[in-house]
Amino acid sequence: MPPPGVSWALELRSVTRSYRSGDTAVIALDAVSVAFAYGSWTAVMGPSGSGKSTLLNCAGGLERPTAGRVVVAGRDITDDSEAQLTRLRHSTIGFVFQHFNLIGSLTAEQNVAMPLRLAGRGVSKAHIRQILRDVGLGERLDHRPRELSGGQQQRVAIARAMACRPEVLLADEPTGALDSHAAKSILAMLRSIADSGQTIVMVTHDPLAAASADAVLFLSDGSIVDQLAGPSPREVADRLARMQESPVHAGSSA
Repeated sequence: MPPPGVSWALELRSVTRSYRSGDTAVIALDAVSVAFAYGSWTAVMGPSGSGKSTLLNCAGGLERPTAGRVVVAGRDITDDSEAQLTRLRHSTIGFVFQHFNLIGSLTAEQNVAMPLRLAGRGVSKAHIRQILRDVGLGERLDHRPRELSGGQQQRVAIARAMACRPEVLLADEPTGALDSHAAKSILAMLRSIADSGQTIVMVTHDPLAAASADAVLFLSDGSIVDQLAGPSPREVADRLARMQESPVHAGSSA
């Protein structure tokens, strides 16, 4: 549930992120303003280099904006120290990545418990095991990553991200390394997470995955150029095709 007086789970307010590449200044995000409601699931799409991952990294405190503000659950995190941002990522924000990033020497149960241990919080075995049961891995507690399929490893990664009960889940291509059956299962799990009141922002290149979300944002050259609410896979694919034909004028919002 949102804190009293807080309207948005996550806000980017005129966020710009630039960096230097040799003698050239590259603008990865260009004054992006967007807000994500509690319990919403938003997909972020666009061509390579459009700023998708940079948006996630700024939202989660992995990169600092060059200008603008980032607000998470009503709290401006823009000027937080690295220690404060680390605590944020162990409490309020969870990350899921395409390549799982599990620790190979640890069991599924130990991988899921790791964020709690790093945060110095008590680890309840009952809580960890319930999370793994919730993602369908109640019989795989003692299995290490090499003993799990790709889809099962991603389930462990999602369980790990949810261990601290974050308000916002940031997912970067969470189905990109999975076959179609495993991807469908992961998308159903994300739908359940959003329906439970948690906020998801997911970068994806797949129109089928994007159409599972409540809305889709389209980025091009560091700017939001279009959006769709409740889209079908065909609508998403058509809009991407239009962006490739005319990257600056992708079309009006729908």
